Amino acid sequence: MTAVRPDIAPKQAPEATQFPTGFVWGAATAAYQVEGAAAEDGRTPSIWDTFSRTPGKVRNGDTGDIAADHYHRYRDDVALMKQLGLKAYRFSISWSRVQPTGRGPAVERGLDFYRKLVDELLEAGIAPVATLYHWDLPQELEDAGGWPQRGTTDRFADYAAIMAGALGDRVATWTTFNEPWCSAFLGYGSGVHAPGRTEPASALRAAHHLNLAHGRAIEVLRDQLPAGAQTSVTLNLHQVRPLTASAADADAARRIEAVGNRIFTEPMLRGEYPEDLLADTAHLVDWSKLVQDGDLAAISRPVDILGINYYTPTLVSTPEKGEAGSGNDVHGSSAFSPWPGSEHVAFHLAEGKARTAMDWPIDPNGLYNLLMDVTRDHPGMPLMVTENGAAFDDYVSPEGRVEDPERIAYLHGHLDAVQRAVADGADVRGYFLWSLMDNFEWAYGYSKRFGTVYVDYASQRRIPKASAHWYSDVIRRHALPPADLS
Repeated sequence: MTAVRPDIAPKQAPEATQFPTGFVWGAATAAYQVEGAAAEDGRTPSIWDTFSRTPGKVRNGDTGDIAADHYHRYRDDVALMKQLGLKAYRFSISWSRVQPTGRGPAVERGLDFYRKLVDELLEAGIAPVATLYHWDLPQELEDAGGWPQRGTTDRFADYAAIMAGALGDRVATWTTFNEPWCSAFLGYGSGVHAPGRTEPASALRAAHHLNLAHGRAIEVLRDQLPAGAQTSVTLNLHQVRPLTASAADADAARRIEAVGNRIFTEPMLRGEYPEDLLADTAHLVDWSKLVQDGDLAAISRPVDILGINYYTPTLVSTPEKGEAGSGNDVHGSSAFSPWPGSEHVAFHLAEGKARTAMDWPIDPNGLYNLLMDVTRDHPGMPLMVTENGAAFDDYVSPEGRVEDPERIAYLHGHLDAVQRAVADGADVRGYFLWSLMDNFEWAYGYSKRFGTVYVDYASQRRIPKASAHWYSDVIRRHALPPADLS
């Protein structure tokens, strides 16, 4: 996206308007967050296993060893998805479960889990949407240098070939990466995500190699999948807003938008890195050596769908003279910035808006604006909202129910934003709620609940929250109910 501007109030869509024919209703999870079975059937540690076992890295010392035990309970979970009326399930594959060292032959027991999961989904009439990578690099590849090393792109292409061969006859929609920004800049920049490194130059190198691995995987998938299969990538694009109308704040927004969004969208969708990004980060990496001949052509292989994850806007300013940067960045507390080349930008949380349990301001207009920005900058690109949701302090009542009206209001507002964007020309093909069930929320451990299904971690009992029933009704209607029913 090439332009940054303040929030724009969208037009109001009439109530009870139907979503487009064929609009996909789904929910999403990620392997390390829900599967558990961390050392079963040949699975070896990923960087998140290592990170979560490092004292002080994850709240309460929580790990994904058991998580929501989806590995053993997937049949019941698919039955619950069917009961709720889901039409699609977006899941990720644990790389170290199917290829434990990140190289060499696959482990059939690991592949069998995903084969059985996909078969169960298809039997239930639910479309499987597979994500190859949701942050869980095999630890042996990190020990060899991880994403800052170019060789990791070779390993990822091999892994993509394994999965296409195993599931390509049954999975029609494939995503290469989920939120490569987080992998690069939270993993190697601020260190609040695995592998916990704080190396700005390595973060930028990781970003380029994630881009390259995406392009190489697209080539592999296209070569092996049936002609009708769809390929995609999911980006957590930042809806960046300057705090004021000043030129200094506009430049702060430009910097964050460059390293938050255009570092991925421009090479993937245009075949080039933005000149201002290269200038902003030239003191950290030599891009002329990092980007080799043929890289941009590989990275920009066409995709069928662009996935967009959105939770809250990003509000920034240039600090006053003598004022420190960083501010209230929503991406976790760290002494190190996840924004290489933009370390002196200040972050703010919008005042006067309700907040989630993550302390993130709730602003559906940010999703509308983001969808319209992408539509303007990349016309004709089919879009999917692949993650959207909120954490709240949910609990089970004495009657055994989980009432979450705040989440219902959040979902209603954001689905209304999607509907308005569609009315204004955005080609949005579907919506995946985050998340199907409560799970391991990365560095927050089990302290934050994003699910529409409550998980009692002691018993692994699943309890659909009020929001799950509300979402089921939306799917049945193929339209939003009147706001007063939410």
